[in-house]
Amino acid sequence: MKLIDGRAAAAEIMAEVSAAAAELRSAGTDPTLAIVVPTRDEATAWYVRSIERAAAKAGVSSRVEQLDAPTADDISGLLRRLSADPSVHGIICQTPLPDGVRLDEVTGHIDPGKDVDGANPTSLGQLAAGLPTFAPATAAAVLELLHREKAELSGARTVVVGRSTVVGKPAALLLLNEHATVTVCHSRTAALPEVCADADILVVAVGRAHFVGAEHIKPGAVVIDVGTNPTADGGLTGDVDPAAAEGRAGSYTPVPGGVGPVTTALLLRHTVAAARGEASGS
Repeated sequence: MKLIDGRAAAAEIMAEVSAAAAELRSAGTDPTLAIVVPTRDEATAWYVRSIERAAAKAGVSSRVEQLDAPTADDISGLLRRLSADPSVHGIICQTPLPDGVRLDEVTGHIDPGKDVDGANPTSLGQLAAGLPTFAPATAAAVLELLHREKAELSGARTVVVGRSTVVGKPAALLLLNEHATVTVCHSRTAALPEVCADADILVVAVGRAHFVGAEHIKPGAVVIDVGTNPTADGGLTGDVDPAAAEGRAGSYTPVPGGVGPVTTALLLRHTVAAARGEASGS
């Protein structure tokens, strides 16, 4: 079995982003990513710091907007102001949101041209229609790794386990746009192991540690594990049992070191594309 090295892929993307950011700055534009943080959640704070570090390395400016106990109107108002600010090129809104605030209720106020994590429902609609847009970075990372793995997508039997608007649905749409034959599974899918075991490409994004075992994996399949589940020792583990993947898959993204680093790199690639006025960063 081959491990798909997300860190190496991210390093190559970051080098491209750094060169593009330098070119923009030399032309008088400082590519800037605004990160709206409506929570004091420590895991979110850690992730935001990791984005800031990556942005600094790539020459992309980052601007963190911390909100304490905000209402939906507070978050929406800030997102509207950032959308109208010409010095800001990319905008992301972190989760979890305060109780009673829906993601779609606030992210609809992000200018689609600055929506570098594909959070505005308009962006998802554009993606569904096959029109230029920024796809959610994690879903885009799935496709990026499959392309780098030179996986044959056209006509491939592909199963996506998970139907969130952050990963499952947009990943399925991106795969459909590549002419894959896609089945989307979820908690109510009957005979899930049998459905998964028919897939040449298996994408797992359910948020449950080691949910997928050997019985879910077709021998030789490409397995993309999107899960990031905390472990008791402070580490991370995926939605796929690594031992099962090692015994069955042809190639597999480890956790950590697979999809995660590529997601961050693509957020910055999208920000540079937005600074250029491009509708899509993929």
